[in-house]
Amino acid sequence: MDYCTELAKRGCAAKTAARSLATLSTAVKNNALMNMAAALEAGSASILKANGDDIAVGRQRGLSPALLDRLMLNEARIAAMAEGLRQIAALPDPIGEGLGLQRRPNGLEIAKVRVPLGVIGIIYEARPNVTVDAAGLCLKAGNAVILRGGSEAINSNREIIHHIAQAAYSAGIPEGAFQFIETTDRQAVNALLKLNQYLDVIIPRGGAGLIKTVVENSSVPVIETGTGVCHTFIDESADIDLAQAIAFNAKVSRPAVCNSMETLLVHQAIADKFLPGMLEQYSKAGVELRGCPAVMKYNPAVKAAADQDWATEYSDLILSVKVVGDLQAAIDHIDQYSTRHSEAIITRDYDNARRFQQAVDAAAVYVNASTRFTDGFEFGFGAEIGISTQKIHARGPMGLPELTSVKYIVNGSGQIR
Repeated sequence: MDYCTELAKRGCAAKTAARSLATLSTAVKNNALMNMAAALEAGSASILKANGDDIAVGRQRGLSPALLDRLMLNEARIAAMAEGLRQIAALPDPIGEGLGLQRRPNGLEIAKVRVPLGVIGIIYEARPNVTVDAAGLCLKAGNAVILRGGSEAINSNREIIHHIAQAAYSAGIPEGAFQFIETTDRQAVNALLKLNQYLDVIIPRGGAGLIKTVVENSSVPVIETGTGVCHTFIDESADIDLAQAIAFNAKVSRPAVCNSMETLLVHQAIADKFLPGMLEQYSKAGVELRGCPAVMKYNPAVKAAADQDWATEYSDLILSVKVVGDLQAAIDHIDQYSTRHSEAIITRDYDNARRFQQAVDAAAVYVNASTRFTDGFEFGFGAEIGISTQKIHARGPMGLPELTSVKYIVNGSGQIR
């Protein structure tokens, strides 16, 4: 199949739709989002049937329980997706927001306002909820979107986009605003990465391999998201019970997501008190433990960690554990292996907390809380498109403002230069 020609048609349709989307009223967009939410709920039976097909194929392919959990939908998760759309509708519309106004000495008035990015390509893996979040956020921010989900969720995504796109179009959204690439052929991704004529930006959401492929092969600007080698450091002054509760949650609550902890660092002065009970909790929860020699002596279930473990995003019930000499050693380890996503310190020492937050370079740096909170909904932004780990205009949870650009509106009265 000639994917270049096919995607060019989709890109052209999206570009045309984006021009109309940019000027739509907030009321029209919000009404469409509410229609989309209702359509999801009304179509739950067919969506769950399609998801069941994906789950069955996933089991045949040997997907891990954690990845199957990411893929699985149920009534509660569909309801949560619908609620996410309603929350997006309730958020302020960023388009047209004034970001500054100045009058120059020559009388020119220069205003800075938010405008849509245009056409956004999103390449993602496994989680069907991304289809809904991406479509809703892009719509509210006035963008058309081209979606390419992973092969694991092809049936679920196809059914979801059918319901929400038709609901949006019936509410006044221009045809073509939602484009879904149904093929699982990777050649389609390669063609999408070269669609400069129509795409304004590409956002990959998934594992390190996907992001690396997109960054290295795309000629369209890329916003990187997702890769999370997240750390939690247990300082010597930490409250043991609080530290164990946070460290357990950060790994076990949902290990396949990007904000789950992959490496636990423990100050040597608290290791004897903290690690025996903590490692036992992990073992009972089915966590595979990989540790440094100092950790291995506390529990026979701990395997020796290899060098690559410290840099690995497992996305599973696997955890690397290391004893470090002091706060600076923890900061140095994080600086070497972090993907700049989310990092945490558990401590009762105010100075150490402040030093950690100042020294650690990441999108989110926590004191006495789980890294699992790095999420657009938890931060009060509504749904998100992903967690940006870059230092461009978008960093951290990417909500509506991060899906916009700016325009300067200049008003004069005959000035010439």
